[in-house]
Amino acid sequence: MEIIISNTSGIPIYEQIKEEIKAKIITGELQEGELLPSIRALAKDLKCSVITMKNAYEELAKEGFVKTIPTKGFYVSKINKDLIKESILNKIESYLDKAVVIAKINKITKKEIKDIVDILYEEDNNE
Repeated sequence: MEIIISNTSGIPIYEQIKEEIKAKIITGELQEGELLPSIRALAKDLKCSVITMKNAYEELAKEGFVKTIPTKGFYVSKINKDLIKESILNKIESYLDKAVVIAKINKITKKEIKDIVDILYEEDNNE
């Protein structure tokens, strides 16, 4: 499994790994019931610690993207569309919360923020 991580991104490595695997599940690159590489094997491939990999897999399990079968490994869970949407909405809310804090500190109005979002949506539709 190809996973790209960056040591300079400021995002913890386990989080980068978790998000990459999650994206592969959401897009169908990883299918329901598919066995994920062992923690030890993927840690070796990515040149990271076993603890980092364990954290990434445990987070995926907490979020319902994978399930663990003792002594057998981690498997891709059945995709729950509501779970995925809720996960994405939580992430968006987190980013927006940070943006609103920055906006308030700098006296940027709600209308200005809405205008920015509208422009970003328009740019995305024009591509």
